[in-house]
Formats: sequence, structure tokens, C-alpha cells
Amino acid sequence: MDKLTYEESKALKNWHTWLDDNRGDRARLRRADSPEDILLTDAFFHFLQRMDQAAPNWSQNTPILTSACLAGALSHVKTDKLTSSKLYNNKETDAPKKMAGFAEQLATPPEGKGKAPMSELRFQQLQKSPTVDDFYRRIIRAIRLLDGNVNLVSLANDIIQWHQEFDKPIGREPAKRLAVRWATDYFTALPKNSD
Repeated sequence: MDKLTYEESKALKNWHTWLDDNRGDRARLRRADSPEDILLTDAFFHFLQRMDQAAPNWSQNTPILTSACLAGALSHVKTDKLTSSKLYNNKETDAPKKMAGFAEQLATPPEGKGKAPMSELRFQQLQKSPTVDDFYRRIIRAIRLLDGNVNLVSLANDIIQWHQEFDKPIGREPAKRLAVRWATDYFTALPKNSD
């Protein structure tokens, strides 16, 4: 799975900031029930234009429904929440801090609460989404459970990887699959019951 480049990540964040100044466009994207509905919005074409400026072959290399899912999901993100990962950072070293990914955020309780934002059942349903439309609805629900405070680049990378795995047969290295990485991050960060 190819991660977003620095230029693509920057373009994504700039477009997300652009949405703050264009509330009507954001509202139209948020009302879309599926990625196909997003294809009919002006904001989506603005998204493609921004991404093509950052990565000249974005539109040709990225399937249109993947781009539509990205634009729609990002319209539901209120803030780009970057918090240090509790799973991947070693307190004894001065190595650069890794930020908590989307799945870790779904399992990390908000301050003062002991319960994960997304239940194990809903998390498993998200992982096993059978169609693009189901995945889209469930990813939007996940963003809402986080109150729109999401690691923007992690979310985008995960959406792209989900679509790549959905469109192509699964490779021979299960450890590289999104579901395995998500499960590792989610269940490692999930608060343990004290019963």
C-alpha cells in the first residue's frame, strides 16, 4: 500500500481547510449518502483539482470512488487531531514521536472516560464492510463517534488502503493488510475490563 506523499498530505490538509471557508460545499458533501453522490458535487471537483496540483497523476492513479470516499469522509472531520501514539512510542528514546492512527483513536477513551468511542462490535463491522457504500457509511459513523477529531492523514491512508484491498485480491502477506493493522492498533489500545 502506498502512503500519501508529503505533497499529497499537504494538499489534503489544504483542501480540508478550504472546506472551513466553504460551508455550503461541506454541507453538500456531508449530505451525500454514498461516494457516488459525492461525484455530483462541485466540492469534489475542487478536491480532484487540488490533488492533481500536488500529484499530477492523482486522478489517473486513484480510482474515482476512492477519491469520492476520501472527500466525503474528510468533510465530516472537524479537526486534524494529532496525539502521540501510546502503542508505538518508546519513552526511553528520543526517536520522533509517532502519531496515533485512526484505529487507535477509535479505541482510546476520551479524557475522563473509561470507554472506547467505538465498540468492538461496530469496529468489527467496519472491518468487514461488504460493499463500498457500507464502508462509507461505517467510516462516517466512526468519524462521528470521535466527534470529528481524527488524524486526517491516517484516515486518508486507511481509506485508500481499504479501497485497494477491496478492488484487488488479497496478497500473501496478511500482516500488511489493513484489517490486521487496525485490529492490532484497536485491541492494543482498547481499555481492558477489570472484571
